[in-house]
Amino acid sequence: MGNENFFSLLAKNFDVVAGPLVALVYPLYASIKAIETKSRADDQQWLTYWVLYSLITLFELTFAKVIEWFPIWPYVKLAATCWLVLPQFNGAAYVYDHYVRPFFKHYSQTTNIWYIPRRKNIFKKPHDDILTAAERYIEENGTEAFERLIRKADQREARARSSNYMVFEDDYMY
Repeated sequence: MGNENFFSLLAKNFDVVAGPLVALVYPLYASIKAIETKSRADDQQWLTYWVLYSLITLFELTFAKVIEWFPIWPYVKLAATCWLVLPQFNGAAYVYDHYVRPFFKHYSQTTNIWYIPRRKNIFKKPHDDILTAAERYIEENGTEAFERLIRKADQREARARSSNYMVFEDDYMY
């Protein structure tokens, strides 16, 4: 009698038990494992999964009152999460490649919701760092030009400090 009640309770609340295991515990373990390997494929799989998990969570938070009307939602979410997580299905990569990436590419090129003033880009490639940019500048313009650039930046900083303005960013005075 006690076992029967336990199993019926477990069956009724299967999504409550399995949901966090499938949606959080296993992806967390697999993500840590992916970080430790040198393969980019598993990194991409789990970064993609976390992007999609974030989108699902945002959807749930936004439409919580509507979702309450669908008692099957937790089971649909569990099935969808299994499809995204399990490597046999590779669902995260499919959804990202066919829906999220085209949407992001299209709207990131046409609109900019985060206004950030653009400065002259000294980096030619997005993966360059400041040392690489400095080395390239020296190759293209010479050591003397680089030293003049440094002196000019130092003078500009000294002028900004001696003036009555507060400098919050490199090129902008308020």
